[in-house]
Amino acid sequence: MTSHQTFDTKSPASVYSLGSERAEQLIAAARDMGPALRERAARCKAERKVPEETIRDFHEAGFFKILQPEQWGGYAMDPQVFYSVGLEVAKHCMSSAWVLGVVAVHNWQLAVFDDQAAQDVWGDDASVLISSSYAPVGKVKPVEGGYRLSGRWSFSSGSEHCKWAFLGAVVPTPEAPFDMANYRTFLVPIEDYSIEDNWDVVGLQGTGSHDVVVDDVFVPQHRTHKSMDGFLCQNPGNSVNDAPLYHMPFMQVFVRAVCTASLGALEGALEDYIEVAKTRQVGPKKMKDDPFARALAAEVRASIDEMRLTMVRNFDAMMANCRADEPIPVEDRVRYRYDSAVVADRCVDLCGKMLKAAGSGGIRNGSPLLARHLDILASQAHVANNVGPFANNMGGMLFGDDNMDFAV
Repeated sequence: MTSHQTFDTKSPASVYSLGSERAEQLIAAARDMGPALRERAARCKAERKVPEETIRDFHEAGFFKILQPEQWGGYAMDPQVFYSVGLEVAKHCMSSAWVLGVVAVHNWQLAVFDDQAAQDVWGDDASVLISSSYAPVGKVKPVEGGYRLSGRWSFSSGSEHCKWAFLGAVVPTPEAPFDMANYRTFLVPIEDYSIEDNWDVVGLQGTGSHDVVVDDVFVPQHRTHKSMDGFLCQNPGNSVNDAPLYHMPFMQVFVRAVCTASLGALEGALEDYIEVAKTRQVGPKKMKDDPFARALAAEVRASIDEMRLTMVRNFDAMMANCRADEPIPVEDRVRYRYDSAVVADRCVDLCGKMLKAAGSGGIRNGSPLLARHLDILASQAHVANNVGPFANNMGGMLFGDDNMDFAV
């Protein structure tokens, strides 16, 4: 079945924005999935894979279309809509939200590749999904028309649901065998890689983030994307996909897909904490009447709102720049990366406080609070959530140094 269609690219702005009718429908659909996601959560964890019916529900609700170009039947909506959907999903199953975030965001990245790459992936079926592992561990040999690629990449979340993979590697030159300025993303079909089932972890078990192995395959030039093009927001795909959405810096879009799952899970943890407090006895009174328990609930609620509003503010500012066809100031991009990276640490800290306050019952297997805490803890392992380098770069710029990170 061919799903390639042409859509009117002059649609009113309200079609794309948070608050539009379509956006409200998508967010409501995510909210309505809550009971099913909670019911499937144990199986998701046990099978180390988001259930097929959940992926099907995401497709039917249109979640994978939110950032996909209109020419492929997508909605090309404001990223804020995508993240709002992810927050709702993460309240109920963080693994499902994580896979939705990191897989669906690839529909945005494919739009900034050479258009022939999208033709290769979606020419017969625009619902085909792409997984990824961006670590620069691939071995690359330039050849006529493209590259030979080999390597093993870990942490390819949702790989079992996908038919293509984005894989990271640095293209060597005689002057610089390994220079991150020459980093590229390589797009590889499932026929050219194998998935090694080795995902055995303490949190986010349901993401199925297995290894991907490639053994000396040819990748044509058009199936690669230079990171420097993404940093400069001058991508080959913009000749076809020229909406403001596709002039965003790639890493700004991707990292928010990662931290959103942690923030949504923290909101779900707060709901669990409130339920515990309603019934748990602390001395002569219920936990819900304890001043410390109340103060902690207020702190978590206010912190969730603060982090969410910060993310909204940052993306509103970036989209305003893109709509005005203006560059996003580098110093702002550096701050936005820090704001995103620090979310996982804050969520782990706040969830840990609630877990401790919930008492000894919180450490029992089957404790919803413990399960959420371990999921959020696992999210800290993602390089995008390692706040140290981003804090160092931002602090250096505040002291007058130049930007050191071209993945902002």
